[in-house]
Order: sequence, then C-alpha cells, then structure tokens
Amino acid sequence: MDPQDRHICSHAFEQRQDHHGAVAPPVYQTSIFTFPDLESFSRAQLAERERFIYSRGLNPTVKLLEDKLAALERGQACKAFASGMGAISATLFSLLKHGDHVLRINQTYGPSVELLDHMARYGVSHDGIAGDQQLTDHLRPETRLIYIESPSSLRMELAELEAISAIARKRGILTLIDNTWATPLFQKPLTHGIDVVVHSLSKYIGGHSDVVGGAVIADAELIDRLFANGHQLLGAALSPHSASLILRGLRTLPVRMAEHQRNALAVARFLADHPQVAAVHHPSLAKGAAADWAARQLHGHSGLLSFALHHPSYSRIANFIDALELMRIGVSWGGYESLALSPMRPDGSGQPLIRLAIGLEHIDDIIDDLERGFAALER
Repeated sequence: MDPQDRHICSHAFEQRQDHHGAVAPPVYQTSIFTFPDLESFSRAQLAERERFIYSRGLNPTVKLLEDKLAALERGQACKAFASGMGAISATLFSLLKHGDHVLRINQTYGPSVELLDHMARYGVSHDGIAGDQQLTDHLRPETRLIYIESPSSLRMELAELEAISAIARKRGILTLIDNTWATPLFQKPLTHGIDVVVHSLSKYIGGHSDVVGGAVIADAELIDRLFANGHQLLGAALSPHSASLILRGLRTLPVRMAEHQRNALAVARFLADHPQVAAVHHPSLAKGAAADWAARQLHGHSGLLSFALHHPSYSRIANFIDALELMRIGVSWGGYESLALSPMRPDGSGQPLIRLAIGLEHIDDIIDDLERGFAALER
C-alpha cells in the first residue's frame, strides 16, 4: 500500500497546532460563520467555495475530509455530499443538458439508472454496454458522458479505463467512474485518464455502517461548476458530524482494507473450489482481458464478491442465505460485519446470484458460516 496514502488517511491536512494539539479533528457543529465587518462578509461572498459562510456550502470539518479524499484520488478538488446518490445526482444534473446521451459501461447501480430514466423527461437519454464490448460502436454524436462501474458491485465486472478515457477525450466526452468497490487505496482512476470519480462514503471509507455520505473528485474547474450548480442548488450537503465519522473511518482504512482483502481472497478461493458453486465473480479470479485490466488498474481487492450455485432457484438461494448465522441479510457493504444478499426475487426475476460482503470477522468463522449455507442445500 502506498505510504503517501497511509499518511493522507492518518495525518495529512490536520493542522493540529491550530486546535490545541487535539488528536481528533474538531467537529465544527455550526450552521453559520460570522464576520467582523460588512466588507469582510462581502469579500467572502465573492469566493463562496473557498470561504466559510454557511455550512451548506463549506464547513471546516467537511473541508478536511474533502482535502483528504482529493489527495487520495490524486485529484485537484473534492465536494462531499449527504449520500452517494446525492453526489451522483448533483454530478449528472451539473454535467448534462437537454439532448445529451449517457453511455453506461457495466451494470450500473440501480438508483443511478432510475435517476437517468427520470432525466428522460428533461431530454437526456442513456443506454448501457458491457465492459468488453466495442465502445465506439455505441457512441453517438450527442454522447456527453461515459458512466463506468469498474469493478461493478454485483458481478464485479471490469473495464479498460485508459482505453475508454483515450477514446472519450478525442471526442470531447467526459468520463465518470464509481470507485466505491476499490476505494482510492486500490484504484486511482484519475491517473488512468478518467475525468470524474464518485464514491459512496457509506461503504469502506466510512467503514462502520453508521454514516451515509458521498463524494465527487475531479479537477478544480469541474468541481467549481459542480459546487455552483449541483451542490448548492440541490442542497445535499454532508453534515459536520457525518464528516467527522467518515474522517474517523479514513484513519483505519488502510488496515481495514488489508484485512477485507485477505478475507475476501480466502473466500473467493474457497468458493471457486466448492462443488456446489458454478461461478465466482471477483477480480482476483478474472481471466483473459479482464485479468490484464485488473493487473494494470487495481492495486488490491476489496471484500465484495458474488457467486452462482449449480441449478440456481429462488428456494435454493433462500435456503443457503437463511441458514447463515454469522452473516446478516442487508443492503450496502463495507462495514465490519459480513453480509449476504441476492437480487433474485420469489417470482424468479432478477439475477440468480448470491452477493457476499466479506467483513472483518475471523476467516475461520466466515468459512464455517458458508459451510452452514452449503449444508442447508443438502437437506
């Protein structure tokens, strides 16, 4: 793991001498900031993105988090939001206009697709392709944004970031990636030519399943545009208290991600060798071109993976998941606890997969729990 990243997570930008030597960054739990005279206030209004006026716009606790996230992604600037969808919504509304087209690469987070469907009423269209399909065959003259998930969060699909960004730049198309699966520790898309990175801070970066947040990292000009339009007008501002919880999570992110990776690699190998498993989806097991992309783009592997049973059905999947005792059933991922879920529904719709968010419990306990699930299939 990059020593610079470890420093950013633990100490960078914290200016402890300004806060009486406090070890934990202070929480500026205030809605407004006052000024000694009207001229000072007027000057601040002219530079609202850099000055503390109203916490919906900028707050010292939130700014510390933004500075750290921008540095981790090797970006120029960051804006934090009250949720991952707040970050995505603000970005799409800021970058797109009537007549624009969005091309999605790999399976996109469901609410993001719903948002793009909603934007059809404003004249924005979208469609999607897999990461291994020929990109140029699907671009239109009106394509303005390529929206990527790599790795994606169900089948952990990959895409070749440098090739996509090179094609997009030649055509004046912006590229955006959801980097939540990898975190900035394991993938830095901006260094591969991607323009915009979004995160759900609720996942690994927060790390404790007790806070919701989102972030956008890009060059300063784009973040200025995002601040003026999507952030200020839509109002999905991250609270100082939430920012403090996410800052706490950042301090242990390198240690936690190393353990998530260790556990997930062991689970992926266990599943790949299990006779009742038909397929395992995790970048560590990628083959062909995807394996090459993973080697070039990923510096590690997080704990989210999925697998398919032989002869899958809703009842078999339910029997497996319901037999688990350590793993809980729930959405999201990235906390201490291991989770299991399936997108398949009782009517048979949805993909017949079991998604596992491998947590920080002892690996022997995790494997024992999975064995309970497989044993339930024999009854």
